[in-house]
Amino acid sequence: MGFRPDRVADQIRQELSELLTRGAVHDPGIGFITLTRVKVSPDLQLARVYYTSLGDDAARRETAKALQRATGFFRRRVGDRLQLRRVPEIEFHFDESVGHQDRVEQIIRELHEEEEQRKALQTVDTADTDTPAQDAPGRAHRDVDTD
Repeated sequence: MGFRPDRVADQIRQELSELLTRGAVHDPGIGFITLTRVKVSPDLQLARVYYTSLGDDAARRETAKALQRATGFFRRRVGDRLQLRRVPEIEFHFDESVGHQDRVEQIIRELHEEEEQRKALQTVDTADTDTPAQDAPGRAHRDVDTD
């Protein structure tokens, strides 16, 4: 596999991003979305567009439906702008990797907080045990100068 699918994927992502930011799509179901990546098959017949969106699951489903409705519009516009013999079919997929990445970052933050709390407890425990020691009952420990 060469670099051509990667170049075509970048061009498709750029064109779709411009269409979305310019407001060329008038579907209210398409909320604020971010295109994370585009993967094009080696034969340039299929483009999988991965995106993220803000909102809960209901908003995510509505965005997916709106993108599905607008797929033909996007494909025509991409075909007008790119010089390809055949315009790839476009499929939109919600990018789960961003959510997984957020969860991993949250777990790492929690681990760091636990470690900080453990260190703080160890510091308190160490401070409690640093009381002056006595050699034997009734005899205080004396420092002896050897000068």
